[in-house]
Amino acid sequence: MPKYRRDRINDAVKEEMAQIIRDVKDPRVAEAMVSITGAQVTGDLKFAKIYFSVLGGDKNEVLKGLKSATGFFRSELAKRINLRITPQLTFEYDNSAEYGSSIHAILKTLDIKEDDEDEGNE
Repeated sequence: MPKYRRDRINDAVKEEMAQIIRDVKDPRVAEAMVSITGAQVTGDLKFAKIYFSVLGGDKNEVLKGLKSATGFFRSELAKRINLRITPQLTFEYDNSAEYGSSIHAILKTLDIKEDDEDEGNE
């Protein structure tokens, strides 16, 4: 499968999962602010990894809630996206926001003076 087609499918799955996750009634997912950050579908469309981040909840509990609602997600995804095969979904926590904030905190602790930067330009 060409890369551009897989990229379009990944984007479509990500957008639809972001919409579907609002309809989940499991309190572990509904009470936490869960956002879908990405989707990666295999070339044969049999499997898809869904990346998520959590704000205001326990990521392990949210992961359990997402796993228990996998059947619901698959059936809704099949209704919304016209694919020959509806992929089996696996969920993975995306820690890029936490990683970015830790890098930001490290950079804030550095003491860089403007005079040092001016000397390097001359």
